Formats: sequence, structure tokens, C-alpha cells
Amino acid sequence: MDAQYGLLFCFHLVSFLNCVFILLKYIFLIFTGKKMAYQKVNADQRAPGHSQYLDNDDLQATALDLEWDMEKELEESGFDQFQLDSAENQNLGHSETIDLDLDSIQPATSPKGRFQRLQEESDYITHYTRSAPKSNRCNFCHLLKILCIATSLFIFGIFIGYYVHTNCPSDTPSSGTVDPQLYQEILKTIQAEDIKKSFRNLVQLYKSEDDMEISKKIKTQWTSLGLEDVQFVNYSVLLNLPDPSPSTVTLSSSGQCFHPNGQPCSEEARKDSSQDLLYSYAAYSAKGILKAEVIDVSYGMADDLKRIRKIKNVTNQIALLKLGKLPLLYKLSLLEKAGFGGVLLYIDPCDLPKTVNPSHDTFMVSLNPGGDPSTPGYPSVDGSFRQSRSNLTSLLVQPISASLVAKLISSPKARTKNDACSPLELPNNEVRVVSMQVQTVKKLKTVTNVVGYVMGLTSPDRYIIVGSHHHTAHSYNGQEWASSTAIITAFIRALMSKVKRGWRPDRTIVFCSWGGTAFGNIGSYEWGEDFKKVLQKNVVAYISIHSPLRGNSSLHPVASPSLQQLVVEKNNFNCTRRAQCPETNISSIQIQGDADYFINHLGVPIVQFAYEDIKALEGPSFLSEALFSTRATKIEEMDPSFNLHETITKLSGEVILQIANEPVLPFNAIDIALEVQNNLKGDQPNTHQLLAMASRLRESAELFQSDEMRPANDPKERASNRIRMLNDILQDMEKSFLVKQAPPGFYRNILYHLDEKTSRFSILVEAWEHCKPLASNETLQEALSEVLNSINSAQVYFKAGLDVFRSVLDGKN
Repeated sequence: MDAQYGLLFCFHLVSFLNCVFILLKYIFLIFTGKKMAYQKVNADQRAPGHSQYLDNDDLQATALDLEWDMEKELEESGFDQFQLDSAENQNLGHSETIDLDLDSIQPATSPKGRFQRLQEESDYITHYTRSAPKSNRCNFCHLLKILCIATSLFIFGIFIGYYVHTNCPSDTPSSGTVDPQLYQEILKTIQAEDIKKSFRNLVQLYKSEDDMEISKKIKTQWTSLGLEDVQFVNYSVLLNLPDPSPSTVTLSSSGQCFHPNGQPCSEEARKDSSQDLLYSYAAYSAKGILKAEVIDVSYGMADDLKRIRKIKNVTNQIALLKLGKLPLLYKLSLLEKAGFGGVLLYIDPCDLPKTVNPSHDTFMVSLNPGGDPSTPGYPSVDGSFRQSRSNLTSLLVQPISASLVAKLISSPKARTKNDACSPLELPNNEVRVVSMQVQTVKKLKTVTNVVGYVMGLTSPDRYIIVGSHHHTAHSYNGQEWASSTAIITAFIRALMSKVKRGWRPDRTIVFCSWGGTAFGNIGSYEWGEDFKKVLQKNVVAYISIHSPLRGNSSLHPVASPSLQQLVVEKNNFNCTRRAQCPETNISSIQIQGDADYFINHLGVPIVQFAYEDIKALEGPSFLSEALFSTRATKIEEMDPSFNLHETITKLSGEVILQIANEPVLPFNAIDIALEVQNNLKGDQPNTHQLLAMASRLRESAELFQSDEMRPANDPKERASNRIRMLNDILQDMEKSFLVKQAPPGFYRNILYHLDEKTSRFSILVEAWEHCKPLASNETLQEALSEVLNSINSAQVYFKAGLDVFRSVLDGKN
């Protein structure tokens, strides 16, 4: 119907122009008396290809009546008396001779209307005699009538045009123009109450041992919201699962047997907390029984190990290890290299806020750096070779609760009467011998990813990936995944309501709900390895929605250096809408979750918003590697109104929309150069070459920013043929900072720090610590070379980009 109204408008507009044409002819004849001949065009004859909407009888009748009325007006005005002065019939350019009679003139198919001016020829002389006008008053009245009719028709056409404009959505908005109110129009439909309902519906499904039920629920919901081509992407992977019989720790001195949560080994205890007992384990640990002395290694830092090895033989002993300060995989690699045989892993209560009491809490950790361990570096598709790797370390690793540690060291209380916290420590002069039994089983299981997308309008081959995760069977019953899934679903609902009205983003937005996250981000790694060639070229950014609510006191955004400025702008805008908004620190630090593959293997810029507990941020880093059994009630206690969920949804959504829809990607090249220089500040040895290279990188980045990005962001100076070239350079900026190899647990992308307390390149920090006791410093030299090559690669990359733009410009000139 909208197309029909548009054609009606065009038809009436043509009719109006036709009337104006006749009117001008009429006025011209009155004042000049020039001789002209006209021929009528039969209304029934139409040009080929005429629209069916113009064949409407009512339209024809209206148009014909109007034209014939105007024709009569001409006749009444004295233009009906045409006479031929010559008796001979003249040739009009056709093969046959006809009499020039108005009734016998053949119709002409002219787009100008029912009247067509005859072409004057040298051998055809036409005269007409015009009778005198009846009166000037009569001519004026006829002229006024025609003018009124034409004006009425024009106004009618305007009304039709207005109706068509307001009721027909435009499917092709102009590229390069962004309505500043567009994002707010989409985001205002996101409501906390809708997120709460979605969250509560999801937590009812986690009890199933088959995660396909949750995956099907997510797919059904996303499809009903209008997301395109929502599908399952399945991979058969090797999972390391707890044995039906829980692991145990037995004191040799007393023979007492304990479960990981500190409860005695009895049937009653197992019945009370069977799930917690089963899932308190380290996935991909070695399994077996080890009886040995327990040696307290504190946090397992290099200094701790050096001190202990001076006074004790650690070979095949059991390390009592605190979680935190450094990546767990790195600390385990140091213990394994030192010769330890087993590890009892725990969280010291003094490292947690006072409001948290984890004394009897058990937790799960994964020793998998990422992906399916049986297919390292390549996807687990049918036909892939599977390596025989049931465990990823020779160590027997068992997470235990703080209450069990207190029993091992005979220290019943961690906090004193004055509420000062006393860290758990095993005295050096005391010997504790225990027998630890670790029981796990390996199984091939199917991990399911749910993937859907909204196709981009102008750059459909450029992807913004938005990732959450869902519960995977055989892992801890944490409810962070329900918050994550509810948030991404709320944004999809808001986005698709706009898409259904005809709008689309410029770039494609891909929504992913990953499976197997608890076992080492298996779903995202396998998908990334499966589509690596496509993703390396086409992914623009990754927006992580992983565990969005770990506290309720402080918003804690994490962003790549190139995206920090955008996150600051969005956070500041969010603060203007809230009564209280504490200062937010935006950093580039290592995070948990499925963003890992995109950061470390693709070099993709990322953004993540999450709420944290301020006290937790003040404690040691990497405590989030422990997966606790957080109940749904706990999340609702932290955010009973779900306003924090709504805030994270809107902040993440606004970043997604801006990256997906801005003509020029909102990435900042100078911020990368500044981050590099900041990482080299301070008293650091052997960095003079790095500082010189970092200075050249900043110069190139500043030239790139001023010569290319500034004009591109100004619509008046923007050249459309250069925008794509510019965006291609911007999206690949961070790839230069991927080093070939990093210590276990460290990011390969060296732009990310270990934590907020460290402002230096993490691989250099590790190398300096590693080379202290050694006479040679090959490890340090290798790390310095890696950083130097990365900085040089980035500098050459920016310079090459400038050279390409200048070459294109010179070629045009």
C-alpha cells in the first residue's frame, strides 16, 4: 500500500505540472498571439511499462475530467477556431498523407500529457485565426479558475507526499550520518524488571545435567525476538570431570579424613552437600594418591620459593598454596619446575572483604589455558586428530576451604578479637604430613554455543561480537551466567524492536552465548579456532558480558587502550543521569572469561563492564579464578531492583551501537602509544632502546591521528573512499602487540597488565623476577626483544598506513 500511495502522489504531481504547462501556454498565447498547433492525446493510450496503480478507473476519470475541463476553457477563450489557409494536405513526416483535422489527428504518447506541440517543418505552414476574446474580465475569470484548480491539486499532492513520508520507513538510511538520539531511543526500552524476569526464568533451568536444555531456551528466546539465523554450533571436546566419589585429605598424625570443605568423611556430610563436594576440584589436574609433607609456600611467588628451597627439600612434597597475586597457571608451573608433587589450594580469608565468610566454601578451578586440550590450536571438528592428554600438569591439585586449612595448621580462628585479620600460616618448625586423594574422570562431551546476528547495512563483513556464557553441565552451579544471559537478551530485545521498524546498524553485530566456559573457555576457543581466518580479517571489537555482578559498590570497566576514551565518555554520560557516581578507574588488565581468545589470539579490542566490591578490588588479584557456588538469592541480594543490571546493559549497549554504527571506528591511536610509554616509566633496567622506539611510535600515531582521523571524523572533510581504508587500519592496531609466547597464565597481548597495581609490561615484570637469582639473563633479554619488536611493528604499521593514504592522494592529484 505504501508504494501505491507513493505512485499516486507522483501521478498527481505530473498532472499538476501538466496544468501549469497548459496555463503558461495559454498566457503566452494571450500576450503574444504566436501561432501554435496542438494535438490531443487519447487517454486510453498509455506508454509501455505504465504502472498498474495508474490504471485505476477513478484516477483516469478524475484526470480526464480535469483535462477536458481545461480544454473547454481554452475553447471558450477563443482557441477552438483553427483554420487551414492552404487547401492542400501537408506531410507531417509520416509515409502517408492525412488531412489536418483536429478530430483525425492521431494520438501521441507523450509523457507531458494530453497535448503535444507539433514540430514545425518548412513545407508545412499552419495558420489559425483567433476570434477576439469575449472580454478581458472573462479571460481573467478563466485564468483564475485554472489557477485555483492547479493550486488545489498541488496541495492535495503535498498531503499524499506527507502521508507517504511519515508512514513508510526508510530501509536505506544515508551512510555517514548518525542521529544522536538514535542510541537513546533504542536503550530507553531496556527495563530492570524485564531483566529480572529473564534472570529468574533462566535460573530454573540450571539444575539439568544436560546443558542443551538451557541452550535451546536461549535459542528459542533469541529467535522469537527476531535475531537472524540463530543456530547451535557444537563441538565434541574432552572434559575433566569429578569422580562420583569426592576427593579427600587425611591427616597422618590423627588419621582424620576430611572432605575439601573441611567436613569429616561421613555419609551424613556427603548427603548434606553432595554437589559442593563433587565439584570442589581442579579440572585437568593429575589424579591419584600422594602422601607427603605439607610445605607452606604462601602465594607461590618466586621469592617465596627461593626462601623455602634454601631450608627444605621440596621434591615430591605437597605445597600449601594461596590463590591470588599471580595467575594460577604460572604459579603451578613454578611449583612443578621446583619438583613439588601436589598442591592444596585455598583462599585466605584475610584477602576477602570482612562481609564475606568463605571458611566452609569450596570452589572449582580449571588448569586449562583455553580450548579443547585434546586438539590444542585447532578446532574439535569431525576428523580432527585427538592427542591423549587427560591432565595438563603432573601436579595433584585439590582446592580446599579455609576451615580445612585451619585444621591442618591447628589455627581455629583467622580473625582476632580486635577484628584484625591474621593470615593463615603453617609454622616453619612444624611438620604436617597428609595423604591427598584426587579423583577425576575424563569424558568426551558436546559443548554448545548459541550464535545469532543482525546483518549490517553498509559493512556487513565487519563484525562486532557480543559474548555471554551459559551454564555447562558438570560444573559449579554459579549463577553469574544467568545475569550474563539476561543482560545480553535484554539488549537484543531493545535492538530488534528498532530493526523491525526498518533500521539497521552499519556493521554486523554477532551475539554469542558460549558453552564450556568453566572448563577453560572451551566454547569460545573452539569457535574462534574454527573460524579463525574469517575472524582475523573481519572482527572489529569484542564486548564481554562475563560475570557482570561481582559486587554492588563500584563500576569496574575494563577496556583495550584504543577504546578507553570511548568508555570514559559513556561512563561520564551515565553519571549525569545518576545522583551518585563515584570516580571510575578504567584500565587494561587481564580478565576472566571468553574474551581471552579474542584478546590473545586475534588482537581484537575489547570492552567489559562489571560491578565489583571496592574492598575486593583492594585485595590480591586473580581471586576471580576460583568459581564459587553463588546462589541466585545472592545475586538478588546484591541487586534486588536489578538497576545495576540495567546500567550494565545500557552502557554495554551504547558502546556496541557506537562501534557498529559510527562511520569512523571510535578507536584512539594515540592512547596506544601513550600506554606503551607509561609501561616503560620508572627505574627499569635495559629500557633505553624501548623508550626511543616508543617515542617514534607516538610521533607516528600523532601524525596518523591528525592527518587521517581528524579529517575523517569531520563530515565536511570526510572522503567516503578513504573511510574503509582508515577503519581497516584502526581495527588491526593491537595485533602488533601479540607476542609469540608468554609465561603460563600471562596474556600474549602485552598491552594488558596483570592487575591495576602493575603499570608495566607483564612479561618484563616476570622476566626481571626470574633473572634475579641467575647469573645470566637470557629470559630478560628475550622478553626485552619481544617488547621491542612489538613496538617497532606498531610504529611501522602506522607509518605504512600514512604512506598508503599519501600514495592514494598523490595518485588522484
